[in-house]
Amino acid sequence: MTAPLIWVLADERRGTANQALGVAEALGLPYEIKDIGHSPLSRLPNALLGASRLGMTAQTAARLTPPWPDLVIAAGRRAGAPARWIKRQSRGLTKLVQIMYPGRAGAGDFDLIAIPRHDGKTGPNLLQMMGAPHGVTEAARITARADWEDRFAAFARPVIGLVLGGATRRRPFRIAEAHRLGADAARAARSIGGSLAVTSSPRTGAAFEGVIAGIAEVGLAPALVHRWGAGGDNPYLAFLTLADALIVTGDSVSMLSEACSGTQPVYLFAPSGFVTVKHERLHGDLIADGYVRRFEGRIDTWTHPALNSARDVAAEIRRRFESIF
Repeated sequence: MTAPLIWVLADERRGTANQALGVAEALGLPYEIKDIGHSPLSRLPNALLGASRLGMTAQTAARLTPPWPDLVIAAGRRAGAPARWIKRQSRGLTKLVQIMYPGRAGAGDFDLIAIPRHDGKTGPNLLQMMGAPHGVTEAARITARADWEDRFAAFARPVIGLVLGGATRRRPFRIAEAHRLGADAARAARSIGGSLAVTSSPRTGAAFEGVIAGIAEVGLAPALVHRWGAGGDNPYLAFLTLADALIVTGDSVSMLSEACSGTQPVYLFAPSGFVTVKHERLHGDLIADGYVRRFEGRIDTWTHPALNSARDVAAEIRRRFESIF
């Protein structure tokens, strides 16, 4: 049987695109990436955009041409309108898989909507998953290990990886909180004779300086510091692969899910008021299922199952749409 034609609608936001790409990778079949650039109209609600390409730039809209795919995998609200448009062009033959809820308008056009369990939604075309799909595959880990293993070998073990998110639209990352996190992480690493490695993200901002100041206060020189945007090799995948334990800020569903893709201890930093109620529900689910523990100033030795929601979504796609595979 001929392999199905699969399109991935890749959002401009890397974290959103990675969720769709992670599911496509987990299917283990060839796929085409359709990069989606958004026009100012993408800010309109999907109830107004309908099944259309109105929210896309003309350049990216021109890439959506027949033959129409058997399967579209998309992620994020803004991908909803073009995904539905593609299904209309195929006369309803294209199966639509949406990662994250696209909004009530047109939700029935999707054949499968995979949503985080902490969203609390249910329905016949909804699949609840823990956290978010990701693309931290075994192949990605092998590459990270090959690129970074020698450098990590020079660090005192255990290596504690401090992975920093940052402020969101609804919640700040205060300098005082960042300072405390840096100091507590440094003390924890020092108490077990290990080392501390630090990496930031686009949203860390000024809080990065607070973290570094907190570490300096303890007097522990970090084995590695990577500031996002400063250039050089990004060690993020190396942290997930080679660190003996991780401390992760709780502001990003994707980052927490990726941190839990291995089996090493994952500690959550999320002081009161740091995240929204929805994120707090995710934290509670991850803690209850044994994936993370709250960071309370110490690092212990324990393990957890590897979290791979992309694999779970891919398995459900194959089960529901067996006829196209």
